[in-house]
Amino acid sequence: MTEEWGAILVVDDDADMRDMVFDMLKDRGHQVSTAGSGQEAIKLLREEDYVAVLTDLRMKGIQGLELLSEIKRLHPDIGVVLMTAFGSVETAVEAMKHGASDYLTKPVKKDELLRVIERVIREASLRREVSRLRKEVHKEYSFHQILGKSKPMLALFDLIKRVADSPTNVLITGESGTGKELVAKAIHYNSDRKEAPFIPVNCAAIPEQLLESELFGHVRGAFTDAKMDKRGLFEEAQKGTLFLDEISELPLMLQAKLLRAIQEKEVRRVGANKPLPVDVRIIAATNLNLGEEVKAKRFRDDLYYRLNVIELKLPPLRDRREDIPLLVETFLKKCGEARGKAVKGVSESALAMLMDYAWPGNVRELENVVERAVTLSRADKVLPDDLPSAVQGARGDRRVLDEAAEKTLPLHEIEKEYIKKILEKMGGNKYQAAHALGIDRKTLYRKLGEIEGKSQSDV
Repeated sequence: MTEEWGAILVVDDDADMRDMVFDMLKDRGHQVSTAGSGQEAIKLLREEDYVAVLTDLRMKGIQGLELLSEIKRLHPDIGVVLMTAFGSVETAVEAMKHGASDYLTKPVKKDELLRVIERVIREASLRREVSRLRKEVHKEYSFHQILGKSKPMLALFDLIKRVADSPTNVLITGESGTGKELVAKAIHYNSDRKEAPFIPVNCAAIPEQLLESELFGHVRGAFTDAKMDKRGLFEEAQKGTLFLDEISELPLMLQAKLLRAIQEKEVRRVGANKPLPVDVRIIAATNLNLGEEVKAKRFRDDLYYRLNVIELKLPPLRDRREDIPLLVETFLKKCGEARGKAVKGVSESALAMLMDYAWPGNVRELENVVERAVTLSRADKVLPDDLPSAVQGARGDRRVLDEAAEKTLPLHEIEKEYIKKILEKMGGNKYQAAHALGIDRKTLYRKLGEIEGKSQSDV
């Protein structure tokens, strides 16, 4: 046994009893301190860190139950075990009501003492770890961790604060890489549901034939491989938040079942006869225009209106370029610490390239670019050569636009020359060119067709 168990405080106004318990715990390898009164114990608790307290119930001055209450007020994670020569069921129940972890009667037996105190220490350590993780979660998903000081982001922060404690369903829209799940977590962990689960599910990542069972669960024998009952994600998220990412990919049949679950606040497991009540907040997200999906009959209009009570539109990175330096600084620190490299900043020329680039992959792409730059950097600053060729070319592309504005060229001429330049830069690779331009390949093919048609008509 080592000090990794944490320190124990033994409190008893009987010196012989105090010394005997001290010896029992010390022989086991525990780190132990003692106090002869409740007043002395409170003083030590303010000065030192203890994981458990073993205290007599009846003492002069501050009694055991009074000390227990004070410990739970000051240090709720500490485990407290009460000892008394006046053992009774009533006393034990009273001690448990006040938050005692366990109860021992005198004379204390060594085996029982060690068994109880070590179990209490394990439980107290677990409480501390849960408390630490909860603080980390709250820190990670607090509003200031969604980085931005631009006007669009400040407006978004204000809206998040106003909807967090509401039970209303929220629809988060925005391009890929804008941080939709991070916003969903911020809403959850700043709401009155924060102590309950946050369950994310990517509707596009689960095969259609399994998605119903994942969402709503199933009973044993519902299908061939259903060998036991299974709780669905709705049940797992009880009292918490269910985050449905890429909601546009949900099949129409399941859209109807999701609508019923939202309306009736109940779900029916696959193969079950009776519904189960659920209390779940729905946050959905998509990078598509759900209104257009409704018009195209690919998404139910009634479900759309149920989900889209409040819409949070996340701005693309190109519309909040003033946030790029802040994001770069944050990612530099994060990646530098992860790789043990002291990269202190970005050169002015490299930052200019980062500011000029279109960022079709948004914040996610920026983080990946910074990670790459930190990995490749030989200096204490990120230089232009540490950036991908597409980003390096952004500054030259900006000059093309400046020259076009000087010559007052028509818009279609600028677009034509720009597309040609990007294609040339990407070695004719249309997929990479479309990505750099921030458009899909179909749009690029159409524009190339228009360019070729105009060129032929000019001959």
